[in-house]
Amino acid sequence: MAHNRLPSAVDPLKTPHSVSLKVLRLSRPSLASQYPLPASASLSIAPTASLAYPAARTNDKFILSPVLNLPEAFGSAYVGETFSCTLCANNEILPENATKAVSGVRVQADMQTPSTPNGIPLDLSSASEAEPGKHGEDVSPGESLQKILRFELKEEGNHVLAVTVTYTETSLASEGKPTGGKVRTFRKLYQFVAQQLLSVRTKAGELGHGKHLLEAQLENMGESPVSLEDVRVNPHEMYHARSLNWELDLSEEEAKHTIMPVLQAREVIQVAFLLEEKTGEKEGGEENQDQSSDSRKVLGQLAIQWRTLLGDKGTLSTGWLTARR
Repeated sequence: MAHNRLPSAVDPLKTPHSVSLKVLRLSRPSLASQYPLPASASLSIAPTASLAYPAARTNDKFILSPVLNLPEAFGSAYVGETFSCTLCANNEILPENATKAVSGVRVQADMQTPSTPNGIPLDLSSASEAEPGKHGEDVSPGESLQKILRFELKEEGNHVLAVTVTYTETSLASEGKPTGGKVRTFRKLYQFVAQQLLSVRTKAGELGHGKHLLEAQLENMGESPVSLEDVRVNPHEMYHARSLNWELDLSEEEAKHTIMPVLQAREVIQVAFLLEEKTGEKEGGEENQDQSSDSRKVLGQLAIQWRTLLGDKGTLSTGWLTARR
């Protein structure tokens, strides 16, 4: 994950480390594009030369090929999605004529966010089925120790992934016997920016008789299409909420099979909800003590779920939405 890497902290020893660190973001591959050439006798280039995977079939006019294309760069990170990456601690000692041995390799990570500049310790899962030891793991020459982290992005701004690698380096005599060991450690920092994928603008108005209309504009701020899976209001306990969107007038079973909207890049969709006060509810009771003390009523929260182009899931919840009394 080579993206604005910050200066690293190293131990006082001047000799090169026997263990290196690679941080790779886990990202779904995309389908490779191809631009087929028309079959023409005047062209000296074979039509298959323009295909992502040349084959005997030359009349394939579809722009997307069945070949998977791995991402070339870090890519964008969006609020509401899960940031995933793999941490690889590699034993760089050559297997032949090794004069050193590495043992007790440990990988730790924390995430620094705008609200927690001191960092949040992250739980790392092992890429193998073996359970990690309390004092680290032994890594053979030329092999690697892999850990996977997942972190839910909840706020915009700069994030810094700090990874610390600790291991024991032992010198070997000519017979391969250990002559002494020392604990070495280094720390590397990786910076990225989390951005909003869905921009949400809301407006609430009173209709009278205890009814309010809540409107919201959702804009896809990303570079790829987004499929909306669920857009709903979690109402305050004083209200019932009813959707006025694509599932309007559908039964509960029919709503389950409704095709949800797809937002293209920079496309905007508007949604609306009707909130109606529950009968028998009176303001000022104990159940309404969390209502705003000023001249506004708390209506509820907007909750959105979506999936990106290749199935990655994202969620977003707004703060409490209000309307004038």
